Amino acid sequence: MPFRFSPLSIPEVILIEPKIFSDERGIFFENFKVSNFTDNGIDTKFLQDNFSQSTKNVIRGLHFQIPPKAQAKLVSALKGEILDIAVDIRKSSSTFGQHVAVELSSDNMHQLYIPCGFAHGFLVLSETAQINYKVDNYYKPEYERGIAFNDPKL
Repeated sequence: MPFRFSPLSIPEVILIEPKIFSDERGIFFENFKVSNFTDNGIDTKFLQDNFSQSTKNVIRGLHFQIPPKAQAKLVSALKGEILDIAVDIRKSSSTFGQHVAVELSSDNMHQLYIPCGFAHGFLVLSETAQINYKVDNYYKPEYERGIAFNDPKL
C-alpha cells in the first residue's frame, strides 16, 4: 500500500505516511490518491490547494471556518519542518478542547488529515517552512474564526 493511515489520540485526525521509493536519482511517492483515502475512511472531496511560507518560530492559527463553510484539511510540509496542531472544537465531542500535535517535514513527507470541526495551526521549527494544504470548502472570510494559540482554556 502506498500510504499508512494512523488515527491519532483523537481518532478522526489521521496521520498519513506515504511509502517513499528512493534510489540514486532521488525519491518518488504518491502524494494523494482518492481511492487510497476513501478505502481508509476519508471520503473528503478537496476543492482547493493553499500554500503558506513562514520563518522560524512563526505561529499560524488557530484557524477554522464555521458551518456551513467549515473546512477539512490535508496538511503537508513541502520544505522545512513544522509542529502541526489540530484542536477539537466540536462541542458535542468527548474530546472537545483536546488537541493533537505532530511534526510534519520535507524529510518525513507525512501528512495530517484534519476533518471539519477542528481548529488548525502550526509552529515553524526550521529556518523556513513551506506548507501545502488541501481544503474541501472554499475560503469565505465571513465564516472564518480563530482561537489564540495561548488561550488558557486550551
